[in-house]
Amino acid sequence: MIPSVIGKTFLKAYNEKYNKQLSPKEFFEEEYWELFYNHPKYLQWVTNSPFVQMKKGQKPHLLTEIDRKEKLENLFEKAENEIPDASFAIGFPASESKEFASTSGLVSEVLIPVNEEEVFLSWIGSSLGIGVAGGFTILFDDPVITLQTYEGWKIYRDYLNDPVLQKLRGNQINTWNGQWLTYSFNSKDYREDFDFSMLTDYKVFKVETSLAEVNTVNWSRLFFSLSLAFPDKEMMGYVYGFGQTNKTIGFIPFQLKSGKKLWEIYQQLFGGQKVDKNIFESLFGMHIKRACELGSIGLQALRPEGLKKYMKEDKNLSFKKEEELINYQAYKTWLVAMLTKNKEEITDYTMDLAKIIQKYRAGGTKLDRKTLIEKELFASPSKKGFIEALTKMIKDLDGENLINIKQLKDEVHLMTNEEYGYFCTLLKFDYAFVEKQS
Repeated sequence: MIPSVIGKTFLKAYNEKYNKQLSPKEFFEEEYWELFYNHPKYLQWVTNSPFVQMKKGQKPHLLTEIDRKEKLENLFEKAENEIPDASFAIGFPASESKEFASTSGLVSEVLIPVNEEEVFLSWIGSSLGIGVAGGFTILFDDPVITLQTYEGWKIYRDYLNDPVLQKLRGNQINTWNGQWLTYSFNSKDYREDFDFSMLTDYKVFKVETSLAEVNTVNWSRLFFSLSLAFPDKEMMGYVYGFGQTNKTIGFIPFQLKSGKKLWEIYQQLFGGQKVDKNIFESLFGMHIKRACELGSIGLQALRPEGLKKYMKEDKNLSFKKEEELINYQAYKTWLVAMLTKNKEEITDYTMDLAKIIQKYRAGGTKLDRKTLIEKELFASPSKKGFIEALTKMIKDLDGENLINIKQLKDEVHLMTNEEYGYFCTLLKFDYAFVEKQS
């Protein structure tokens, strides 16, 4: 039922943009069916629907135009004469909803009047779903996003019809939507003269000897692209998953300004250094299901998945491999964002402290200082243990370094436990980086 709402939003925007007055049924027949089903390769496979119910010997790529038209008329007949169910109205309950509860998704307990138009809007809306890694799809009730998604339908259809790309498989419209929006809304990467080869380099497609298909995009990369298009916006998304059993998470706020903030912090911290933007963005974001469990998707949900082990275990980045430098930049960017999320000023305070601690360690003649730093200061799970380690350091410090460490002790004392966890991890990363440079 939710797809019908999204379909309605899109059709209103479409009619306004193209100065038309198409009804849902008219748009379905003139535009949607022509793009999605009047071809040997479908854009979308809807289980049990008229378009996939084949007579003996029929297969989609063998259907004649008359066969395809017959299936369209079958859908029209059902929409006009039958009570909508999941077999021909997407997002509606199965015909026996109690018996087939696991195959019903996006269903509301609110009794909503249903007419023929809702059936066609459900198809349109479902095809506007944005597939992301983790097996989930997102619907945004936004005219700009839905119109941009529609523009991508035509491109995917052109690729499927291209005889040079015969091995490109169809039925991936939601997966394609995720990649298309990620690319087309990314003003830093988008090129008007893009082609299949360029999109393959951008990791939109995976091309193998016998098969080419659309890769599923990480939700964080989609998030960053949307944050460029809507930098100061919070947008409600509906998150669900269709499969052998359907999953409905529900409405989740997407705080898109968080993506903008992360890039701003990165530019302030590492602006003079080059980074592979695609690799960098892909490092952010926990699993989409875990992100939704937070209640909203913003800075907290964008926590780099690889960072978790450094926050919970006594581990340091070794910087033995080039990719670990990219990890460091991503981890530090996120940690600084979490520590300054309610502040305008962004500083590299922990780097200065890391240099003081490294100088302190280098001034020792034995392993006692190294052990104090690695086994007590950074390994402490609590503020108390961290402060006790600082206290042991003070006797060997003087001048400005002594003042800075004393100030650090006072600031840590006032931190919440959550802030301390972020701060200690960030300081540990910067210390490891300084160690590598020394």
